[in-house]
Amino acid sequence: MTQYAVTNPATGEVLKTYPTATDEQIQQALSSADSAFGTWKNSSRQGRVDLLNRVAAIYAERRDELAAIITREMGKPVKQAEGEIDIVVSIYRYYADNGPTYLADEELDVVSGGTAKVVKEGLGPLLGIMPWNFPYYQVARFAAPNLMNGNTILLKHAPQCPESALAMEQIFLDAGAPEGAYVNVFATNEQAADIIADPRVQGVSLTGSERAGASVAETAGRNLKKVVLELGGSDPFLVLDSADTKKAAKLAMIGRFGNTGQACNAAKRIIVDEKVYDEFAENFTSAVKGISVGDPSEGSTFVGPLSSVAARDGLAAQVQDAVDKGATVLAGGEPIERDGAWYQPTILTGVTEEMRAYTEELFGPVAVLYKVSGPDHAVEMANNTAYGLSASVQTADPKQAEEIASRLETGMVFINEPAGTAAELPFGGVKRSGIGRELGKYGMDEFVNKKMVKTAPPKK
Repeated sequence: MTQYAVTNPATGEVLKTYPTATDEQIQQALSSADSAFGTWKNSSRQGRVDLLNRVAAIYAERRDELAAIITREMGKPVKQAEGEIDIVVSIYRYYADNGPTYLADEELDVVSGGTAKVVKEGLGPLLGIMPWNFPYYQVARFAAPNLMNGNTILLKHAPQCPESALAMEQIFLDAGAPEGAYVNVFATNEQAADIIADPRVQGVSLTGSERAGASVAETAGRNLKKVVLELGGSDPFLVLDSADTKKAAKLAMIGRFGNTGQACNAAKRIIVDEKVYDEFAENFTSAVKGISVGDPSEGSTFVGPLSSVAARDGLAAQVQDAVDKGATVLAGGEPIERDGAWYQPTILTGVTEEMRAYTEELFGPVAVLYKVSGPDHAVEMANNTAYGLSASVQTADPKQAEEIASRLETGMVFINEPAGTAAELPFGGVKRSGIGRELGKYGMDEFVNKKMVKTAPPKK
């Protein structure tokens, strides 16, 4: 049975538990979202703009309160939690500013005469299944464009994020959203499958593990429902021979260890040209050893606890497997002995194919460093993965940067900066990293009916 509970990962203390929804409550939520869609799909675009702007304003007003919630729930260092609120505000404002343009009718050229256009309309209630690592951001990038489209939202959050889940639902209520436009459900996995199968629900968006994505896609496929999946990553961070190694080392540290390494698009595999490898490794190791690890509620903390003791233990097992099979530890390599879910910021080298760390996603503060012989070898290693979310390329040669970017098998490439996100930038991957795109104008296109309307030419 799924248990919704706030467990402070810094201490291991269970602070509060929440009851799982009954089947009757799930049916009430479905009815509410379906009923609201009947009104919301016909609402004015200005009305939708006004709602998103009010939501953004409330997030900004409650910034400190909301940040403190996720610091308690999943251990996010408070400054990074505040930064998450800031990007959420930008997402809601972005779709308020740009949504009407993206929904504008598209006139088509008609060879046979007459006129034709594509009209964009909402599909209906959508289910969002969201993870714990960015509790507000992941929801915003799903909810904002789809509410702008005229869809309604059912939201199943991660079991360890009930407090932030309720806080978000309250924001929509306080912003004046129609009843049923945004509904939180503390559903079990079995109930989520039933929601997907319900004929009133028109699609599902999941951000989470590869395993969860496969399960949701299977259920959706059986019921002919569209999915958007944002899944795992083993993102490469390429340091080519012309790169400024000191700057690249700092960017790699930020890109790998932000959010305590718990990001799908973190720089998990750092691939360095042999000509600058030793210099980079020295700078990177120094940067990692200088990371401030501590109480996530303190503003000076950069790395806090992992999200749970189970997550910490799983990461420790992956690292130990690599060490047992011959990997070298340049920094860290051990759990931190204290209550809660703590692990040292770690660098591994000498990771080979028989080790779990070579193929599995390391979801925590562990970086793997690889040495390669030139840009072709770097690209080959970068693409040698089942994942394809994002990549980062560090080079002083703009022409080389573009050429390397064109060869990388990923949904996103960042040049001379770590992988990141912004409201206007499409987010998503290829291969086993997912299906579909979120954010930017492409985030408006996933769950919308592109209805073609054709008018015959006038009779002569």
